[in-house]
Amino acid sequence: MNGRPNIVLVHGAWADGSCWSGVVELLQADGYQVTAPQFPLTSTADDVARLRQVLKLQDGPTIVAGHSYGGQIMTALGADTRNVAGLVYIAAFGLDQGESLGALLSQGPTPPALAHLFTDGQGFMWQPQDDFVQHFAADVDVVRAKAMHAAQQPIAGSTFSEAMGVPAWRSLPSWYLIATQDQAIPPDAQRMFASRMGATTSEVPASHVPMVSHPGEAAQVIKSAAEARTAMPAGRAGR
Repeated sequence: MNGRPNIVLVHGAWADGSCWSGVVELLQADGYQVTAPQFPLTSTADDVARLRQVLKLQDGPTIVAGHSYGGQIMTALGADTRNVAGLVYIAAFGLDQGESLGALLSQGPTPPALAHLFTDGQGFMWQPQDDFVQHFAADVDVVRAKAMHAAQQPIAGSTFSEAMGVPAWRSLPSWYLIATQDQAIPPDAQRMFASRMGATTSEVPASHVPMVSHPGEAAQVIKSAAEARTAMPAGRAGR
């Protein structure tokens, strides 16, 4: 790999690209080229298409970091990851082939942050403010959490039944930041994701949004991935 990789940040459901602002500032201060685009959340295919659109704009190898459902998006890149040098999961779903979000979440009690989702007439799922503030972003200042809730993007309910194809983490090195106080994706599920993908793993005492409440730790994991891949020879971006 020639030179420092670019960084693309993938937001999840009930969020937008601004959730990465603290991480973006830290990475930019260290000289990284960073993009944090908006995703439609209308289907996994639509979201993967947006990610590929953004990846085509990058001028070289790129580290892709995803939060929550953003992990679903980057995992669904599959084997076609031409300029992706590595994947960073920030409290994110890392499904394997044939798995779906809905089936995975149904295996245990409904996480508190997802207990009262409601679906509108177009089939999009929204999160109520109380659950967002008290559970989804539990360690974020209340004023900021309410502002994040106001900017939430709903997700199409159909995404929860979509089965994963061949996961991108099968052919790319991965890193994982586990949020140990997460009330949306259970920490043990995150540890399972990280373990089976062979990810370089670290933990942070954070809610479901560590990139907001602990931007330094989130940025450091992304930088570690970028630094690890910088030293790789050109044409050796795979695992």
